[in-house]
Parts: sequence; C-alpha cells; structure tokens
Amino acid sequence: MEAEIRAITATLPDRVVTNDELDREHPEWNLELVAHRMGVQQRHIAGPDETTLDLGHRAALDLFEAHGALPSCLDVLIFCTQSADYILPPNATVLHGRLDLPQRVSAFDINLACSGFVYALDIARSMIRAGSAENIVIVAGDTYSKYINPGDRSARVLFGDAATASWIAAADRGLRISDISCCTSGREHAIFMIPAGGCRQPRSDATRVEQTDESGNVRSAENIHMAGRELLHFMATVIPKHVTDFLAERGLTRDDIDLYVFHQASAVVIDSLRMALGLTPERVFVNLSRIGNTVSASIPMALRDAQAEGRIASGQRLLLCGFGVGLSWASALIDAL
Repeated sequence: MEAEIRAITATLPDRVVTNDELDREHPEWNLELVAHRMGVQQRHIAGPDETTLDLGHRAALDLFEAHGALPSCLDVLIFCTQSADYILPPNATVLHGRLDLPQRVSAFDINLACSGFVYALDIARSMIRAGSAENIVIVAGDTYSKYINPGDRSARVLFGDAATASWIAAADRGLRISDISCCTSGREHAIFMIPAGGCRQPRSDATRVEQTDESGNVRSAENIHMAGRELLHFMATVIPKHVTDFLAERGLTRDDIDLYVFHQASAVVIDSLRMALGLTPERVFVNLSRIGNTVSASIPMALRDAQAEGRIASGQRLLLCGFGVGLSWASALIDAL
C-alpha cells in the first residue's frame, strides 16, 4: 500500500515583525542589504506564552475541522520539532491529550529541523506500507525565535515561527509519496547548534554570557549558533549533487520534475540551488518573503501554498528537499494524482 499527503493546514503566530521594525530597533544592521540576501520582508513571531505546541494544536484542530472523519480513524500522531514545550514528555503526547485522542493512537516526537518533515514522511510512509497504520498526522513546527539572541542579526532577520499539520494516508487520489532518501553528516553537527541547555552543557551563569562575533552578531551559549560560510558551502555543494543523484538513481533527470519545493532556507540559498541545478525560477516555489525560514514547517507550508496558488496539477511530479541541522538532508519524490 502506497502513501499520500492528503491535506495540510498551517498556523502562524498573530504577531508580525517587519524589516522596518527591525531597522528602527537596529539602524546599524543595514537591513536593506541583509534582507535582500535573506529574501525575508517579514516574519511571524510567537508571543512570550505561545509555544510550538500551541501552534501545532491550532493546526491540528484546523485539520480535524476540515476533515471531520479523521480523528476517529487516526492511528499515529508524529510531532516534528526542535522547540518542544518540555524536556519530557514529548510534544506529541501532550498534544494527544489536548486533542482527546483515543488511547489506541500512538504518539511520538522526532527531533529534527529543516529536513524533519521529509524524514517524518519517510516514517509515515513506511508504517503505511508495512500495514501498521492507515492514517497518520504529522505536526511539524518550531519557534526558533525563543532561541535567538535579540542582537543576532543573522538569525533574527531570517527565522519565523510556524506549525503545520499534515494528513498522511493510504494513497488513492492526492500527492502520492513515490520515493524518499534521507542522509546525514553527523561529523559536522557543530556547524548549526545550540551549545548549552542539554545534559552535555547545562544552563548556568557562564552559558548566559554574551559574546559578539566578527560580524557583530551577539550570542550566548544558550542561543542558536550558525557557521554561515560552512552552511552555505554545504548547501551549495552537497544538496545539488544529492538531488541530481537522487533523480538519476530513479531513472529521472532534473527536467522530469515539474516543481521543486526546497526548504525555504534563504533567498541566497534557494538561488544558488536553482542555478546549480539549472532550473528556471518558475520551476522553484518560494514563499520566503512573507514568513521567513520556518524550519520544520517550511516544506509543508510551501507545499500548501503552492497548492493554494494553483502551482500543482494532476499528472505533475514534484521534488521536496529539506536540509539543515544535523547536518541532515532528505528528498521526496511526489506524484500528483
């Protein structure tokens, strides 16, 4: 039995932070130049008491409201996030309780970021093909704003908060998941990380000390640390080869894909991928400007928006590709039935 993406809902925080607002707060940041490279004009930011779980809850409720039979036939709830409410229990079990789901519905988290939705798709697809589940909901979301130092220009301009809920079911009419490849390069994990706050380096007075890097970005060990040059090199070299090899191994070329839905990392990253793969702009979907990089929610939000804009039609073939923290990356081949 094959699997499909049957429906996607999304939730954004009410608060919108524009580049004009950031420019007034930090006139020294040269927002015009940075925003051009990032491709982000505004982003939605969770409130002080608003979490990824709250956003995911709203997305799931919207999904259930649109598909009234889903709660009674749901088998599995997967929550993909790196900004859970608690160290334990996992977000999925708390959401299971909020949604008042039957005890027979299993629930678990996966701790991945920008590649996480495709990884979760692989898990859901495998469970459906094995016959252990027929209907699965993947909630993917993050509130990275809670990990970003207010003085970190590189991260604050780029990231936005969001959550999505996706219904994965036995295929018969939707976006069929034809194949998936998931990859990892764990030796490079330090390129994108939060050093403190876990068991290896617990929070302390020392981890809250702020430092300024050579680009003027302010961070403590409890904030997101991105090695920008190394990340760009990884995305510009590893990902195009991965996409080309992924297609070639399935007897396909880049021209066999009607629409590419990359993780919305930044404008400079998406442009570099497009040029490296020789793709015209109309074959690459982008919704980065109005919501920013929404981490694990990025790909499902882009897929939902592409459908809403009429960019996906029956008979088309899509490629989803996520990449980031881990370092990890993953691609999925999708056939629109």
